[in-house]
Amino acid sequence: MPLFAAGVSHKNAPLALREQLAADEDKVREILRDLVGGGTLREAVILSTCNRVEVYGVADVPGEARAAAFRHLCRQRGVASAAVEGLLYTYAEEDAIRHAFRVAASLDSMMIGEPQILGQVKDAFALAQGCEAVGPALHTLFTQAFAVAKRVRTETEIARHAVSVSFAAVELAKTIFAKLAGRAVLLLGAGKMSELAAKHLVEQGAFPIYVVNRTWARAQELARALSGTAVPFEELGTALAAVDIVITSTGAAAPIVTRDMVAPVVRGRGTRPLFFIDIAVPRDVEPGVDALPGVYRYDIDDLQQVVDANIRERLREAQRGEALVEREVAKFRARLGDVEVIPTIVSLRERLEEIRAGEVRRTLARLPDASPETRAALEALSAGIVNKILHAPITKLRESSRAGAHRSWLALVHELFGLGRRS
Repeated sequence: MPLFAAGVSHKNAPLALREQLAADEDKVREILRDLVGGGTLREAVILSTCNRVEVYGVADVPGEARAAAFRHLCRQRGVASAAVEGLLYTYAEEDAIRHAFRVAASLDSMMIGEPQILGQVKDAFALAQGCEAVGPALHTLFTQAFAVAKRVRTETEIARHAVSVSFAAVELAKTIFAKLAGRAVLLLGAGKMSELAAKHLVEQGAFPIYVVNRTWARAQELARALSGTAVPFEELGTALAAVDIVITSTGAAAPIVTRDMVAPVVRGRGTRPLFFIDIAVPRDVEPGVDALPGVYRYDIDDLQQVVDANIRERLREAQRGEALVEREVAKFRARLGDVEVIPTIVSLRERLEEIRAGEVRRTLARLPDASPETRAALEALSAGIVNKILHAPITKLRESSRAGAHRSWLALVHELFGLGRRS
């Protein structure tokens, strides 16, 4: 099957070019209908995300089809073809299969193990199906790619380790508290990373959420987004006494949370720990604060160390994922070969059945007095002969497909048995 995958990604193309090439769903539908409806490709799927724009296709002449597909895409998006052509990578046959599996399993992502890409691939596949651009080869390829992605995520720990600063904060919180459900959170400042960390904590069951910000309107806005409560900046000390986790991300030039502010809060908390996640640069929390009993403080460098360690762990898990992909590619090659030879096998069987049935009819026409038993015997005899004749070519087609050398055999069988012609 002349299968290929071609495109640009975060690995070889700048963001500005990827943004220019990225097409919305309506444009993708238009391009798919032109490519497949016009006969440039037999089958096609276009994957368009912020990090990659790729065409997966089946064509008699893959190189020409790839070039035509991207010329069409460039024309639609107002991009010079010359700016793209030199950057394009192309994978054919087994390499295209491997690439599809790796992309769906997030092994080729900018952040290995990220979960969004699988949904994006599924959406691209569904869109192509809706345009009737998916045939047996790509249907088989993407169905298997989804299964491989699921296995990589369930059989490795590639997605387990936090690789964002905001989620690393949650992992650190889990090392201090037995569970996060019911833990009160205070956001000091309204930075994007602190907001993301708060959302991750809420997903873990943390509640209630308080927001302190010098700009009252922004505090109220963020509090509404988190289903929390805005607290006036002047009441920061009081708010500290009511919470378990504090996330800070102001733009202050000097620490806002000092040892002198926290000391009286600690005395009234008993054994309840107080955890500061300081994402601000410069830092919002005075370094000496964590010398107080039951107080923990992590800053952006601590969080980055967690992220770096987790990235290394993901890379180790990715090696297990790559090994799984290789095993699945080998299995899929056999299946894809079968996909291509099965129509020929069906046509061959239909052709010989047509000949058999015709000869039986002619023979029985000369034997008008033949008994039902004789007629049944002729049917069985002729069917047995056909099956014996079919055995060798069908076996050879299946064996050659698994060896990747089925095309010459397909042509030979078509020629020998006159497939596509009627006598």
